[in-house]
Amino acid sequence: MRLAAILALCLTLAEPAGAGSREGQISSILFVGNSLTYGNELPSIVCRLAAAGGHSVRCDSVARPNFSLGDHWEEGTAARRIRKMKPSIVVMQQGPSGSVEGRALLLTDGARWSERISKSGGRPAFFMVWPAGSRFSDFPRVTESYRMASLETNGILLPAGNAWLEAWRRDRTLKLYGPDGFHPSLAGSYLAALTIYRGLFGEIPPSFADVRVATDAAGGELGLTPAQLRTLIEAAGAAK
Repeated sequence: MRLAAILALCLTLAEPAGAGSREGQISSILFVGNSLTYGNELPSIVCRLAAAGGHSVRCDSVARPNFSLGDHWEEGTAARRIRKMKPSIVVMQQGPSGSVEGRALLLTDGARWSERISKSGGRPAFFMVWPAGSRFSDFPRVTESYRMASLETNGILLPAGNAWLEAWRRDRTLKLYGPDGFHPSLAGSYLAALTIYRGLFGEIPPSFADVRVATDAAGGELGLTPAQLRTLIEAAGAAK
């Protein structure tokens, strides 16, 4: 399936970004996921963006290699962290979940976690990821899986995968995948972080277009021109 067709289909499946914004109410964020979350220290990028945007937020993470939400449920660390931390938002992520089996697990385990999060006084959020580059045509199914999980739990949809598609629609030369064609480059994680910021805090401040602000928030050089940085910001703002 061609990029334009995939993007169009994903956008018809998704809910508006930013609809779950809790600006002024978020004091802490817990990330629960796997290597797509801990790669490039995504939670730290989000927290630095929050600080740059004028928000005082504590960020923490429980992320393990190859873990699903069901694995986290059985392992127990994330549940203990929720009880102790009582985070305002819990950002959940597992693999792309575009398959029938993966979607079923995301919906079942996402609902279990969402109930526990709500009882602790927080709100669930779903970090929509992306398929491997070799499975590019799976994007619409990934979008639908994460959209369903957020709708069924009254959770916040954080459509990072769709932000990637929006960025490529504007500039197909952007390197958002890392060397293995699945895990993100630093630029890919930064775009995901921008999308999470917008979903939680609202519109992205103009100051984020400053290369120095982006470098500090990302924790390293992104290898982007100023125009490409603006493209990421526009994509994060447009993703649904």
